[in-house]
Amino acid sequence: PMNSLWQKLTLMDVSLPQWQLHSYLTGWVGAVQEWRVSSWILQWGESIGALIAVAILGMSPFTKTFSTEFLAFALTISAAFWLLLTVSDNGPRGFTPIHLTVIVFFAVAVLASAFAPEKSLGLPGLKMLAFSDGISKLLLYVLFFALLARLLRSPRLRSWILGIYLHIALFVSAFGIQQSIYGARALATWVDPESPLAKTTRAYSYLGNPNVLAGYLLPAIALSIAAVFIWSGKLPKILAVFMVLVNSWCMYATQSRGGWLAFFAMLIVAGIGIYYWYRPRLSPFWRIWILPIAIGTALILGGIALVVSPVVRERLFSIFTDRGDSSNNFRINVWAAADEMIKKRPILGIGYGDRVFKKVYPLYQINPKYSALSTYSIYRETVVETGFLGLATLLWMMLVAAVQGIVPLSRLRVSHDTHYFWLVGGLAGAVGLAVQGFSDTVWYRPVINILWWLMMATIASFYYPTLTGSNAEEQKGSS
Repeated sequence: PMNSLWQKLTLMDVSLPQWQLHSYLTGWVGAVQEWRVSSWILQWGESIGALIAVAILGMSPFTKTFSTEFLAFALTISAAFWLLLTVSDNGPRGFTPIHLTVIVFFAVAVLASAFAPEKSLGLPGLKMLAFSDGISKLLLYVLFFALLARLLRSPRLRSWILGIYLHIALFVSAFGIQQSIYGARALATWVDPESPLAKTTRAYSYLGNPNVLAGYLLPAIALSIAAVFIWSGKLPKILAVFMVLVNSWCMYATQSRGGWLAFFAMLIVAGIGIYYWYRPRLSPFWRIWILPIAIGTALILGGIALVVSPVVRERLFSIFTDRGDSSNNFRINVWAAADEMIKKRPILGIGYGDRVFKKVYPLYQINPKYSALSTYSIYRETVVETGFLGLATLLWMMLVAAVQGIVPLSRLRVSHDTHYFWLVGGLAGAVGLAVQGFSDTVWYRPVINILWWLMMATIASFYYPTLTGSNAEEQKGSS
């Protein structure tokens, strides 16, 4: 019974291909597929979609050059193009259990906005045929995920899209390292003024905030580690190793405590994935001892860093100073106010989106001198905006993505498909962002939100539907 419950919870026993063929919800897919056959442009549809996706990934970190409005316009184009590809498709395809959880999360966000206390900022009235600011943004991100999940199913497009992102991230990291060496003007008070590190530079590159830069680098490091094993040839592998080192150096230069903790969580997932790939080739001794040795080495290196680097020592120890650190104190005050907001509306929250939060938060803030743009915790923010129902669907989406990402690993390893490491990179990058989300809300920045959905799409692209349960029995009986 417990195994059956687990399969239902993680959607392992759902036969999505059969459901798509008979569902009214997917009846519109392929409605104009005859037009696609005769359309010259749509013959290159996947390649055009990849160019749009790459353009969005390329624009997103350069916030001073490309405004949020321009990025939203680009996301709107990607959504429209996904709709064009899907309505002209030759049948429902590419729908995964992760898609299903994303749809449920979006539905809960819409429901929360419908019952929001600030109706003008939640779902609009009948006279306004447009979504609220928060819901419209979420819709664009969700449709961008749908486009990416479709494109990344192609191994060739997967390698190109993820590879181009890595080259863009290398450029971003290089500028961040330059800031750490030559200095850069702090755009806000990112370090406690009474800390010994008050005059040190926290790199923020083109993203304007070191914590956002740390979030941007997490998927870059995970995928560059994957590239080391995927890219063939001496020079490409050297480039991949160089990317790992440069991105990691830039991560250090951000001095982001949440980013560092997420970095280690990401490395653990990546390490386990690499170990699983090579395990059949290892001797009995190394099968048993390689993980303990790797963990011990990491702990020793971490201890050396604490002793040698005052930056690492001061930043990590400041986590445990409670209100002794100004950043901690501010976060604790915000969390306390957020908890009061949750008590008032625990089921569906105040409504989805930052505009609603900015309107409601001043009614609960502890220190009137310091307002907040978010709760500095993705999970607390989710409860505030969409209630515990929204948090449950978010955690469900993460759980399903993790399980659906782990399942194909064995198949890819057996077939010696090196794209196995792209999947490991997607899982590791997602875990890193999820861990950073405990103490920050950088997900709400477009550049990080885009990368979160890139990680989800990377995992979803490896979904391989199998017949289970009664469907498998029917096929067995007919054969």
